[in-house]
Amino acid sequence: MKYVLILLAVLGIVASTLALREHYRTEGDSPCSINERWDCGIVNHSPYAVVRGTGIPVAVLGIAGYLLMGALAWRRAYRLLLVAALAGLAFSLYLAHIEAHVLGVWCIYCAISLGDISLITLLSLGTAAASLFHKPTAGSIS
Repeated sequence: MKYVLILLAVLGIVASTLALREHYRTEGDSPCSINERWDCGIVNHSPYAVVRGTGIPVAVLGIAGYLLMGALAWRRAYRLLLVAALAGLAFSLYLAHIEAHVLGVWCIYCAISLGDISLITLLSLGTAAASLFHKPTAGSIS
């Protein structure tokens, strides 16, 4: 499970990096401007693309969060990973709400990230739960 979670964290880093690139794009059309409902440029240039009062792009938080989750998966710290994943999922759902109900436009990189953090959350939940019910092996001292 460790390597699956690390691979998913890498996918999240890639999606967040692409969103950050879009945030700083100043010329040309967005490569993910599909139609009036799917346009990463609109989403990543909106006021919601930065943490209010700091100027830090939300995509930077995504990169940092996925790096943390990858490190926790590497160390097999699945309970801590679950905590980080739940926080990431909550934030990603908030951003999806902004896209759906405030901006009215979706970002494909954000949708990929939402699917990715959802998978990480489910897998880390299952792994953490399995560790709670894991039977000690023969010969181990409790």
